[in-house]
Amino acid sequence: MKSVMSKTISLILVAMILAACKANQATPTPTLSVESIQTQVVGTFAAGLTQTAVALPTSTPTLTPTETPTVTPTRATPLTPGNGGAPTASCYGLTGIKEVTIPDNTPMVPGQTFTKTWLVKNTGTCTWEAGFKFAFIGGDAMGGSTLALSTAVSPGAEVELSVDMVAPNKTGAVRGNWRMSTASGQFFGEEQFVIIVLGNATSTATGTPTATATPTVTSEPPTPTETLTPTETVP
Repeated sequence: MKSVMSKTISLILVAMILAACKANQATPTPTLSVESIQTQVVGTFAAGLTQTAVALPTSTPTLTPTETPTVTPTRATPLTPGNGGAPTASCYGLTGIKEVTIPDNTPMVPGQTFTKTWLVKNTGTCTWEAGFKFAFIGGDAMGGSTLALSTAVSPGAEVELSVDMVAPNKTGAVRGNWRMSTASGQFFGEEQFVIIVLGNATSTATGTPTATATPTVTSEPPTPTETLTPTETVP
């Protein structure tokens, strides 16, 4: 910018000097007018500005990538009785007490109907709600159907579970496995089972009956009883 102004001032001085010299001549014929000088000065100044703008380095801004924050998902707190959620299967428990009917290895014949009853205890910390299911899980169901609890069973309480069954058309030992679950199907507690033994032959007693002799009792004649009669003595 300073170089352009210097050139402009120099041109003005040169023009003034020329004008003064020519003013001393007899017949002055000005070759440059004030308007021409102004035009040249403005043109020179504009050219200087253009050159300065061209000379200035152009810089392209560099975009610095910003780091995208990583969002770490948080694991939801499991629902437990303590935080207001539904109980988990870990708070349920079942222990078998005894077999009320049909002990293990009870002999039966194919097609025989029977009712298997287990006495069990709620050994967990949560109540078994109505709608919990005692269901077949393996072996031979023997025609048994899932049993749904009609009433709740509190922790520490005992209850009998009965399932109607039919002995299958098989031979040998037959076993069916059963287990308690929540209404949604979460199994818990000890597995309960029934075992029966089936056979296709019946044992028949064989042998020759032996006659039993009845002893004859012979009565002996009664022994006469002696009667003593007192006698009178004569003096």
